[in-house]
Amino acid sequence: MAINKLIANTLRLTIAPETLGFADTSELLDQSLPWIGQERAESAAHFGLNMDQADYNLFVLGEVGSGRSSLLHQAMIQAAARRPTPPDLCYLHNFEAPERPQALHLPPGQGRHLRTAMAKMIKTLTAEIPQHLDGPDFKREAERIQKAFKDQETEAFAKLDAFAEERHFSMRQESGQMLFTLRSPTGHAMTENEMLALAKEERDAINQAEGELMTEITRYLEKTRPLERQMHEDLAELGRQVVRPLLDREIRSLAQSLKQESAGETKLAAYLEQVNADILDNLELFKSTEADDDLRTEALNLVLSRYRVNLVVDNEGLSGAPVIIEDNPLFRSLFGSIEYHTENEVLVTDFSRIRAGSLLKAHGGFLLLHLRDLLVDGLVWEKLRRFLRSGHLQIEEPGTAFAPIAAVSLTPEPVTIEVKIVLIGSRELYYELQEGDPEFARRFRVKVDFAEEFITDERSHHASAIFVARTCDRRGLPHFTAAAVARLLEQSHRETDDQRRQSAIFGHTEALVLESAALCRQRGGELVAGEDVANAWHARGLRHNYPEQRLHEAFADGDVLIAVAGECVGQVNGLSVVDLGDHRFGFPVRVTARTHAGEDGLISIEREVEMSGPIHDKGVFILHNYLAALFAHNSPLSFNASIVFEQEYSGIEGDSASCAELFALVSALAGVPLRQAIAVTGALNQHGEVLPVGGINEKIEGYFRICAEAGLNGSQGVLIPHRNRRNLMLDHEVIAAVDQGLFHIYTAEHAGDGLELLTGMVTGQANARGVYPKTSLFGHVQRTLVQYQRACASHEHHKDG
Repeated sequence: MAINKLIANTLRLTIAPETLGFADTSELLDQSLPWIGQERAESAAHFGLNMDQADYNLFVLGEVGSGRSSLLHQAMIQAAARRPTPPDLCYLHNFEAPERPQALHLPPGQGRHLRTAMAKMIKTLTAEIPQHLDGPDFKREAERIQKAFKDQETEAFAKLDAFAEERHFSMRQESGQMLFTLRSPTGHAMTENEMLALAKEERDAINQAEGELMTEITRYLEKTRPLERQMHEDLAELGRQVVRPLLDREIRSLAQSLKQESAGETKLAAYLEQVNADILDNLELFKSTEADDDLRTEALNLVLSRYRVNLVVDNEGLSGAPVIIEDNPLFRSLFGSIEYHTENEVLVTDFSRIRAGSLLKAHGGFLLLHLRDLLVDGLVWEKLRRFLRSGHLQIEEPGTAFAPIAAVSLTPEPVTIEVKIVLIGSRELYYELQEGDPEFARRFRVKVDFAEEFITDERSHHASAIFVARTCDRRGLPHFTAAAVARLLEQSHRETDDQRRQSAIFGHTEALVLESAALCRQRGGELVAGEDVANAWHARGLRHNYPEQRLHEAFADGDVLIAVAGECVGQVNGLSVVDLGDHRFGFPVRVTARTHAGEDGLISIEREVEMSGPIHDKGVFILHNYLAALFAHNSPLSFNASIVFEQEYSGIEGDSASCAELFALVSALAGVPLRQAIAVTGALNQHGEVLPVGGINEKIEGYFRICAEAGLNGSQGVLIPHRNRRNLMLDHEVIAAVDQGLFHIYTAEHAGDGLELLTGMVTGQANARGVYPKTSLFGHVQRTLVQYQRACASHEHHKDG
């Protein structure tokens, strides 16, 4: 019989504290923290972050708590330190097309300098331009220009007035208008009644004279208005001549302070020339006058607002490239926005209300995003796809098109962005993306795959201890003794159900560190001891194990039937596990089988009522084929058999009960009882080999607790696959019971070995004719199957007769 009974020291990996090489974790603070167990991911991350080519963005796969975000952030900072600092980005007023603000890149820090320098220059000009326009030289020349016009105007008006006098009209000017009045021979202004009293010939002569005067007035205006326009042009040119040296000096000083070899130098020079021209075109607004001063000030402020600098990305003081983590990738926060305000029931805006998003701020560096956050908003997803395709970012405000009131929109100049995007998501989302959106996936050619577990050695254990030290230091916690770290490491192995592999989900380890430190402080300890870790783990279990407790109460109350002693035909205790997400626990399930003569073969009641999953159904089919391979040498099998999981109402999935189902079925066919004290778990292949299963520790512990509550008598135990030995990380209570001989853990490599353990009979070996020894277990089964076959044949004979 190839059954192996495991001894206590093989049931768990135990780490000796003295092998860790330190007394407590405070000794490890000066050591650097590596990527524990993530060598593959580390290599891929460094490759991707240093690959300066398009479409080599990074897609980071891994579970929450694996350190994928923090480790990538750390790697991004390191890579960014080796990159040059990217330029600042400003948006400026576009004098030719105000609705299309122009973007300007400047060397880092120069954007802030330009904004300050422009504000200072405008303040200087608003103070000094009125002084220059009010100076004696300007006044003297302005008076000369005005006098020359006035003289010409006076001369022309004198001729007009003389022309009017000859025709008995008097002329005067009021508020820029030409007025004339008909006078009587005595010199007074004629009234309308006096006009009507005149003879028709006299009235016709007056009308003719009035027409001649109107023609002469037109000639007068045609002569004086160009003179007036010329006067205003001369005065404007005079103002420009007076102010231009001041303006040239200020702009030249500003440009020299920003003199840099940069792509924006030419663009900035052109912009400053436009500012110069715009100020000279609006010099009238700079004059200080009492009349309409409020309106003039408002108009001046509107003009001055065009000269502001909207610094949307300021890299002043930044060393290296930017590293941006966007945890809330809304449309505005990721791509930038344009703010609006209401004026006269219209949404208005200007270039100064353009705001940068994370993509603009990350230009030249790195941007970390979470895929699940992006998928929430379809607009964000589509815009990001377009950006990755073109590399150009157009800032827009998508909601204005649907605003309830009219809006004045802007179309800022698109900006070319070079940014390395680090996208974090689960494996499921990654492969869904590969299949559903291959164009987008092609932009992320670097796959950074974080492992969920890794093979351990002394180096990884030491690195894990450094992680604990860093966590204690960062969180302000008491440090851990070597014994406490050893318990943490053992618990990490338990999380993976593997004595050779450790969990890479260090978020779980960190949570246990926090809880253990809290218990240490409660007892007033200076260092966290191994008992604190054990107690913290036990306390966590109590917080989450209410469903498990209720199930155990059902066993104790007899509501769920489980026999942990004696023998029974066609009945065996299988082992199941429940995973609630925050807590896993195992419990036994009674598996029973009934057989009789027939042609239907093996029926799984769970499958018939659709309470089983496809994997379980597959296991049943494999079991049936294995039986056929054992007993259908000479003739087809003729039997009806039903298998059921007693009192199981939530459904069955998985093939880990295949062995238990086989044992119950063979027992029922042979009429040989099975030991009820030994519970069974294990999958089966078509050759009868026992395959490893998951949740092995929870299954063993669940059955152990049921037996302990019923009373351990030294006969109880479990039969597990031989290949599950390295998965054992059992609770110390179970190990103690095994060590005392009160509980047993057996392993089997073949189903026949398990049958011999549970029945106490040899299974037997078929001879050349396929016949098993009569006294063997399979001999009993074969005899029953022959009887069933004969009964079926007899039934068919009587039916035909």
